[in-house]
Amino acid sequence: MLGCTVEANGVTLRLTEVEAYTGDGTDPASHAHRGRTPRNTVMFGPPGHLYVYFVFGMHWCLNVVCGEAGRADAILLRAGEVVRGLDLARQRRFGVRHDRDLARGPGRLALALGVDGTANGSFLLDGGGPVRLSAPRRPAPAARVRSGPRVGVAAAHDVPWRFWLDGEPTVSTYRRHVPRVRSRPAASTSPVSERRRS
Repeated sequence: MLGCTVEANGVTLRLTEVEAYTGDGTDPASHAHRGRTPRNTVMFGPPGHLYVYFVFGMHWCLNVVCGEAGRADAILLRAGEVVRGLDLARQRRFGVRHDRDLARGPGRLALALGVDGTANGSFLLDGGGPVRLSAPRRPAPAARVRSGPRVGVAAAHDVPWRFWLDGEPTVSTYRRHVPRVRSRPAASTSPVSERRRS
C-alpha cells in the first residue's frame, strides 16, 4: 500500500507509512483480538472497505480492511504526503508550520482528508464512496521500504508491522511504547481505619 493514493473531500495523499493488524487471534493490539463487536464488525470484511474508529476522545483513524472475509485483517493509514488539495489540507490543519506535518500521523491524516466516522464501512476501490484508494502509477521501490515496531499500542508493540518509505519527511516520528505505571492508593489514616486495624 505504500505509494498508493488516498483521495477524499478535495485532498489526495500519497501513502508513506502504514501499520498492519491481524484478527486471527494472535495479535492483542488488534481491535478484533477478542472477536466481533459492533465497533469492529467492518474489520471482518469483505476486504476493500474502510474501518474508521475514534481514539483518545479526539482523533479519527482510517484503516483499510484487507484480509479474506471473516478474518479481520486491516492496515492503519499512518502518514502521507499531500499531492493535491494542499490549500484545503492547510485549512483543515490550521496552524501547522510545515507541509510535511499535514498528514504525519493517523489522526492528522484523517483530519487533512476531512474524513470522520461517517465514512466507516464505505467501499474504497470504485470511487462510489467518500474515500478512494488507488494503486500508484509506479510501485514504491522495494529498496526504500523499511519496517519496525508499531506505535501507540500497549500490547505487541514490538511486532515489526509498521512499514514506511525511507527518506520521506512525512513519516511519523517513532516513539517507543512506555508502559503506564498505575499508582496504588495511599493507605487511609483516618480514625475509622485505625479502629479497624486494632
